[in-house]
Amino acid sequence: MQKIGIIGSGAVGQALAKGFLKYGYPTTIASRSKDKRNQLIEEIGQGINSAPPEETAKNADLVIFAVKGSQAVEALENISQDALSGKTVIDTTNPISDEGPKNGVLRYTTNINHSLMEELQEKYQDVRFVKAFSSVGSAHMVDPDFDQKPTMFICGNDAGAKQQVSRILDQFGWETEDMGTAEAARAIEPLAMLWCIPGFRENRWNHAFKLLKK
Repeated sequence: MQKIGIIGSGAVGQALAKGFLKYGYPTTIASRSKDKRNQLIEEIGQGINSAPPEETAKNADLVIFAVKGSQAVEALENISQDALSGKTVIDTTNPISDEGPKNGVLRYTTNINHSLMEELQEKYQDVRFVKAFSSVGSAHMVDPDFDQKPTMFICGNDAGAKQQVSRILDQFGWETEDMGTAEAARAIEPLAMLWCIPGFRENRWNHAFKLLKK
């Protein structure tokens, strides 16, 4: 079973850590703070490990990148390329500005012609980034409970990495739609804006996207 390393200890990182543990993956979640690592072990529960980010990435077979979007580039730069080289990295991040939403619409730091994932891929070109888990709330990332199996849109430059992520998504209860190379993140990342609008405007957070095909 692949060893999972999670960079990011917020709601997304913790939700995915619990999901990977549920499905039998040895899982480590990162924090730079020893006190925070102890807290994570206590809160997530039996089976979880916690370590500094560099160690977490180095010892993992597959890495989950689940940090705040505004801190994503810095967080990546704080991990050596050697620790990530050649590995599949699931990029859950969105380039959300620290400014609040306007009329329920999040503000992004990127423009429509360049995504955060592309920026990360350009920095670490030998890392196999796959965008996933970026267009739904953390409560629904594992075993989503809807009338139909929801769709997770993914993209990335490496076909093998996307197959690897698709197998995980299948385990977690998702239908996967591969949207192509990293440039497709320009369309996938803004889906978080759309997903959040009902939440900010009407406090409705229990939904997911579904691609209908004929």
